[in-house]
Amino acid sequence: MTLKHRIIESFNPNGVSSQEGIFGLPFDEETADLILIPVPWEVTVSYSPGTAEGPEAILNASYQVDLYQDDIHDAWKMGIHMLPIPEEIATLSSNYRILSRNYIEWLEAGSPEEDLERFAAVPDIINKACAEMNDWVYAQAKKYRTMGKLVALVGGDHSTPLGLIKALSEEYTSFGILQIDAHADLRKAYENFEFSHASISYNALKLPQISKLIQVGIRDYCQDEAIMAKENNRIYTFYDKDIKEEMFEGKAWKIICDDIVEQLPQDLYITIDIDGLDPKLCPNTGTPVAGGFEMEQVLYLMKQVVKAGKKIVGFDLVEVAPGPEGDEWNGNVGARVLYRMANLFGVSQGKLNLK
Repeated sequence: MTLKHRIIESFNPNGVSSQEGIFGLPFDEETADLILIPVPWEVTVSYSPGTAEGPEAILNASYQVDLYQDDIHDAWKMGIHMLPIPEEIATLSSNYRILSRNYIEWLEAGSPEEDLERFAAVPDIINKACAEMNDWVYAQAKKYRTMGKLVALVGGDHSTPLGLIKALSEEYTSFGILQIDAHADLRKAYENFEFSHASISYNALKLPQISKLIQVGIRDYCQDEAIMAKENNRIYTFYDKDIKEEMFEGKAWKIICDDIVEQLPQDLYITIDIDGLDPKLCPNTGTPVAGGFEMEQVLYLMKQVVKAGKKIVGFDLVEVAPGPEGDEWNGNVGARVLYRMANLFGVSQGKLNLK
């Protein structure tokens, strides 16, 4: 009997969580099939901070998530393990965030000439720090992919998955990205930050292996982003307003999901910004926007993606942030999205079966 089988035999999925691993699961990086990389980083956030605390908020809330899935038999047995939250990344994020925040405030004040010398070098400093974070994520992803593990990422702001996407681009010659988000994230070097949270999709499209970007739920974007989405033949956007109008006129969510799935290539990376949901589910996220989806709508779409036989090659969940005084609501919602996505990832990769 293997070590993993011994762990499974001795674990009670109906018992009280031991609060050892994420979701109370007993697996480690050796015995888990899926490795979660936590990235407590939010250097370029342009509105409310807090997403750097997202991995910890999700971890703390995860112990309250029941492991049973009525349509995926013994889903927990696949094994999920979150790596330790890297304190050095969190410290760097906090330090560089002070610098970027002061720079953003200077920009918002009209870039006063008298402070130009003080702030002129900031974009280069921040861009270098963010590039190093991307390299760290890339190295982590490559390490565990080399070990044969499935890999997903827990942010942090939406800039954090680029290293994982890059690592996967060295394994797959062509794959698409399905983005659930309130924002298009197609800005070029937003606020002069090349690796801004508002530029993740723009940066991902620099990789020639990305065959298509399918965006769902977009409802807050600038004119340049709208033009790029219209003129770039690799981008297909399902705007929140259009989706809602179709639903108001009687079109079923199932049919809309079918329309989305029809646009997807066979191999697929999924990026979920929690602000793609209705902000009542994520009020403390960095840039909440009225509108969006119920959690069940997004997870239904993901189930349809898997049922259609699409292969998920990786995914991330970003922009979860705890509320004031330890409010766990965002973490609670994020933990449930993460667990379901992990299980559907396992189904897609043939490690679990969907009824």
